[in-house]
Amino acid sequence: MTRTRLMASAAALALSAGAAQAEYVLHVLHTNDVHSRIEEINKYDSTCDAETAEAKECFGGVGRIAAKARELSEQITAEGGNVILLDAGDQYQGSLFYTTYKGTEVVEFMKAIGYDAMAVGNHEFDDGDDGLAVLAEGVEFPVISGNLDLSQNNRLKDIVDGTAVLEVGGQKIGLISALATDTPETASPSDSVIFQDEIEALTADAEALKAEGVDKILALTHVGYLKDQEIAEKVPGVDAVVGGHSHTLLGDMEDAQGKYPTMVAGADGAEVPVVQAYAYSKYLGHLVLTFDDAGTLVKAEGQPVLLDASVTPDEAITARIKELAAPIEELKSKIVAETTTAIDGDRNNCRARECIMGSLVADAMLERVKDQGIQIAIQNGGGLRASIDAGPISMGEIISVLPFQNTLATFKLKGADVVAALENGASQMEEGAGRFSQVAGLKYTVDPAAEAGKRISEVQVMQNGGWAPIDPAAEYGVASNNYMRNGGDGYSVFEANATQVYDFGPDLADVLAEHIARQGPGFSPATDGRITVIEAPAEEEPAEAAPAEEAAPAAQ
Repeated sequence: MTRTRLMASAAALALSAGAAQAEYVLHVLHTNDVHSRIEEINKYDSTCDAETAEAKECFGGVGRIAAKARELSEQITAEGGNVILLDAGDQYQGSLFYTTYKGTEVVEFMKAIGYDAMAVGNHEFDDGDDGLAVLAEGVEFPVISGNLDLSQNNRLKDIVDGTAVLEVGGQKIGLISALATDTPETASPSDSVIFQDEIEALTADAEALKAEGVDKILALTHVGYLKDQEIAEKVPGVDAVVGGHSHTLLGDMEDAQGKYPTMVAGADGAEVPVVQAYAYSKYLGHLVLTFDDAGTLVKAEGQPVLLDASVTPDEAITARIKELAAPIEELKSKIVAETTTAIDGDRNNCRARECIMGSLVADAMLERVKDQGIQIAIQNGGGLRASIDAGPISMGEIISVLPFQNTLATFKLKGADVVAALENGASQMEEGAGRFSQVAGLKYTVDPAAEAGKRISEVQVMQNGGWAPIDPAAEYGVASNNYMRNGGDGYSVFEANATQVYDFGPDLADVLAEHIARQGPGFSPATDGRITVIEAPAEEEPAEAAPAEEAAPAAQ
């Protein structure tokens, strides 16, 4: 199988004279967290409608990934360069395509695009080990994750590798990989999928590849931007880290969270580039690595390529998308409600503070079961996967927000355990983790900088039309989703301490659709201050030193 495939015009990062003299230049095209955005998306990262497409305001989709990757690959190879295309995990989950086809569509399109390797993402386990097996057995390239011990797993041990070696332009490119160790809390791997420490596993795999004579090693990971920087710092032998999981936008564009590449002082004394390309097929990452004769990285540069309307989607893939979309188009296009304002479900907001979508979904959950003695609703911010723009709302948009087919769960829980759940929700805010608690029937204050166990304060419950402090010893009726109720996203207190449990309520997407429909056409959702986040004080600018003759006397 050819290892040189796709590329983009940021590849007009053409090599300088100095780079041209280098022994070996490798162009790394990469995607991450595509999340079933098979069709093109709008600015809210949900499926683009016909009107927006007509206005040429859509982005991404696998047709654009294919077209731009091919364009860049052909340009680079024509100039005698070397190129690979990688994916850093989470192809699964996020649209009706995955809900309908359960990974077979991912296999088909990844093969058509021509990927060279892929890291396992946590959402590849959303339908258990069998769900990942659909992908790993179906594609013709390595699917890897080096910190998974699969020796006791008969379903995956022979189809998911720990490392891979690609031959590109006469050189061996080693790939090592790791998956976030909290995946058992965020997805559904079986107990026979044993997770090992990411740093330790990657270090061992890099050493093994070095021993085999591989002197160019990339870490293809699904652990998040913060952990990727730690990997770059601590794992000897790694030349670059190509990551996913945190949906981080890097580059020179507005709202970027860091430089592309982010350079980190590595374990071997050299700087190691770390890259990621946001999510949802909106960008194609393009990293250019220059190695000297000894295989030492001497230069790293690049930028993600925005896949906007200037990129014409691949015709054959577009035709196939329409064919696969036909059976689900009726459901997807059904208008179920209307809103006069956009409903913000941006992950950066919903995982860090009260967001409009979080409050709306929690309100919908609570309204559905309030007549059953339920007073509180808690929804994980990571379960909210898209925003919705103003105007008519289709069922397809609703499902893009809540794609996991989670059901409404109800149970009883003591007040102290409710506070413990909120503590869990605040425990990884700095990492943008999905466990952040969006709530209804509840108010609370969170201090992200406080020590564990003391982040949450001023918890109040709506009772008899007014707010009252939560009683640690009292029992409350709580609504959540079945994923959280069974311990997902670290909510082990729900699994361990809940009583009178019922996990089999309606699908949350239906609950949300019905709730918005009941509000009528003038509905304008907004936040209302139910979550207060204590912001860290801004660092003060150092005062200018006064002239010596006017300096204040020293303190006594």
